[in-house]
Amino acid sequence: MRDDGAGPGPLAGVRIVDLSRVLAGPYCAMLLADLGADVIKIEEPTRGDETRTWGPPFVAGESAYFLAINRNKRSVALDLRDESARQLLFRMLRGADVAIENFKLGTMERWGLGYERLHVANPRLVYGRISGYGPDGPYADRPGYDLIAEGMGGIMSVTGEPDGEPMKVGVAIADVTTGLYLCSAILAALHARETSGVGQRVDVSLLESVVGWLVNLGSNYLAAGSRPRRLGNAHPSIVPYQVFRARDRHFTLAVGNDGQFAALCEIVGEPSLAADARFATNEARVANRDELIGLLSERFAQRDAAYWVGALLARGVPSGPINEIPDVFADPQVLHRRMVEEVEHPTIGKLKLAGIPFKLSETPATVRRAPPLLGQHTDEVLAELGLGRDEIDRLRTRGAIR
Repeated sequence: MRDDGAGPGPLAGVRIVDLSRVLAGPYCAMLLADLGADVIKIEEPTRGDETRTWGPPFVAGESAYFLAINRNKRSVALDLRDESARQLLFRMLRGADVAIENFKLGTMERWGLGYERLHVANPRLVYGRISGYGPDGPYADRPGYDLIAEGMGGIMSVTGEPDGEPMKVGVAIADVTTGLYLCSAILAALHARETSGVGQRVDVSLLESVVGWLVNLGSNYLAAGSRPRRLGNAHPSIVPYQVFRARDRHFTLAVGNDGQFAALCEIVGEPSLAADARFATNEARVANRDELIGLLSERFAQRDAAYWVGALLARGVPSGPINEIPDVFADPQVLHRRMVEEVEHPTIGKLKLAGIPFKLSETPATVRRAPPLLGQHTDEVLAELGLGRDEIDRLRTRGAIR
């Protein structure tokens, strides 16, 4: 963790009120917090963000899932069923730069905190809203979850073994990428505000996110009418580009051009294959995929993965091991690039977290705060709103805050 004397991030001075729960919204808010924004996380007082209960594993009573996506935030526990709590939230939003929420559509409006009212009270507010399918259309009222979006968005139909069942990605990829899209859009809206002086509403949805990053598979269908199919770990348009089994374990190989293929052929002891009409070009290799993959598989089975990876990299052919998670966080490159950070947590003590994947040379992103305890900063933030000790105590007695 960088010490507190580090320079401010590029979003220093930006205040974000994060009303979202679970993954997409909190992940977006964490990235903005890493960049220096002051993120106030609003949570329900008795249970908090649902991910606080998602486990095991738990560390000193804290969910590892919650810890992954909530650093650099301050937690304020408000019972938004209480009118006093909603008034406090309105005061926060009136002075905020960004709001993020993923409530069921219509909830914020029912509380008198919808975008239209907030835009009048705070015209500079950028309002980020996450839903399963978008705020309108035939599916607008459906509940949205990552698994459902992966299925409906098409990615499961092209993930998995050719003869196996459709397969989701190993992490909640629809949630994560929706958070990334929202982060990008919020940054764009903040930039536009510098010219116009006015904020705007930003809508993202899980389904649209998945459809948006089908990239070449979507284009293969839209532009050429080609219906993609599951290929396991292979690539629909590049060969060889997949997982292979060596004598001891699996490894990855990605041949991106004919020069790399010629080098591969020499490494496996078959230099003539580079000139063979069946394999000389990528188009030919795709057409004769099964024959080439069978031949290479026979060669790779004769030696250990470390040999092949070393030999391929020595000739500039992209290759690598298939690491398990413990291997990842012990990898020298991962450690060198500060992708493991350590922060002091109020109950856990020293807590290791995955690092920040973007590096800025002049205004670096930093890990400054541990993921908060539920309601840890309620008094602190309310005092910043101008509430005195007696008023805060009355709200706590009433149950409006924790």
